Amino acid sequence: MEEEPKHPPQGINPLTQQVGDEPLAGGVADQMPAGSSAVDEGAISSGTVALDEEQVKDEIDIQVDLLSDPDWVVRREAVITLGEMGDERCVEPLARALRDGDWQVREVAIEAMGQVGSPAVETLLKLLRDWEVRKYAIAALGKIRDERVLDPLMLQLRNDEFKDDAIDALVVLGEPSVERLIGALRDKDENVRKCAVLALGRIKSGEAIDPLIGMLGDKDWFTRLTAAAALESIGDERGREAMKPLLKDSDMVVKMRVERILAKWKKPPISQPANA
Repeated sequence: MEEEPKHPPQGINPLTQQVGDEPLAGGVADQMPAGSSAVDEGAISSGTVALDEEQVKDEIDIQVDLLSDPDWVVRREAVITLGEMGDERCVEPLARALRDGDWQVREVAIEAMGQVGSPAVETLLKLLRDWEVRKYAIAALGKIRDERVLDPLMLQLRNDEFKDDAIDALVVLGEPSVERLIGALRDKDENVRKCAVLALGRIKSGEAIDPLIGMLGDKDWFTRLTAAAALESIGDERGREAMKPLLKDSDMVVKMRVERILAKWKKPPISQPANA
């Protein structure tokens, strides 16, 4: 009775047929007869690529099947594996995993989508239309350095329910989002301005110092407050000097907060000469 073909054992990379860093014995290279011609080597190489591709497909299919396992731990590990493979064929299964009933599976699905990267962007942008998974799609987009994610994330700053998720995602993106966030400081919507100030304070980009100083004069008291806090977070001396006029702010909360900030924000000590 013939044995059924077996998939690579767990731990073997189907792309290399290796366990860890050690090649498996009996691989294609080991079976080549001495003196094989270049043509033979090329044929074997092509066969190996085809074999490896088939093994990758099989491994994806195995992990996709495991996404239906009743045990959340098994589903979680399958999601992690699909993310590590980074193949665009993993995108749709991972998108389904964002709807998993267990939050721990959903969390690793966010990371896995980020690992797949740009091939996942279009699918994630479509998921933004779905209220049930929008939160997770936003988080996943924040992990992908792709120009296409910026405008959709900025748009979510206008959504009261998801603006905090969008801020988190833009902060994770970091420097690529700074230019758009600085532009949002001029938005007519004060809530968008507040979100932009909060995000820039967390990113701590030097490019944001002067624009944030300008926000100290915003008509909204909370925006002035968050701008002062953002400048404190960045820690540039220009911010310290610029917020001093707020010690006379018409809003008592702003005034008290700035007093505390300036009390904690000490000037750096003057270095003493070595021979003093």
